Amino acid sequence: MPPKILVFAGSIRTGSYNARLAAPAAKELTLTGADVTRISLEDYPLPLYDGDAEAQSGVPANARNLRDMMAAHSGVFIASPEYNASVTPLLKNAIDWISRVRERGEPPLAVFKGRAFAIGGASNSPYGAVRSLMALRQVLELGCGALVIPEQVTVFRAGEAFDDNDNLTDDRAANTLKRVLGRLIETAREMA
Repeated sequence: MPPKILVFAGSIRTGSYNARLAAPAAKELTLTGADVTRISLEDYPLPLYDGDAEAQSGVPANARNLRDMMAAHSGVFIASPEYNASVTPLLKNAIDWISRVRERGEPPLAVFKGRAFAIGGASNSPYGAVRSLMALRQVLELGCGALVIPEQVTVFRAGEAFDDNDNLTDDRAANTLKRVLGRLIETAREMA
């Protein structure tokens, strides 16, 4: 049975390099036989996390929907932009809300455990969003207890790295993406 892999970007900006990175990731995963679901966080709007609002109104439906989407997959690929050497507020807020959803009898952060995560980032900078990936890895591994595979993909000078069909034109990045996704599929199969 093919592993189910969820793919999304931590940006909803028009023309986002990371949404463009999510496209070849989803395509490559599909070509390797994975059952891929690609989503946009734009379809799951969430208020800024506030513990008082959560206590008063509960967890928003979209946080539960994102948690359920994640739970239905054995692997997750996140394309993370870099804002001020860290993850985007949109991505961090989504992770924070997902972390608050618990099914009855479930331990905290259960949805982040038992599935494999892979990360990548695209940036116009010469660093290729590597600083955001360090921050995202910390949030997922240390904060949420997730298993994030060691390999990651960074796309430098992203404005020149994609063709008109969102394929990577940089051979180094394309080969690294294939390697990362291969490891994600392998790890997701082991954890399923």
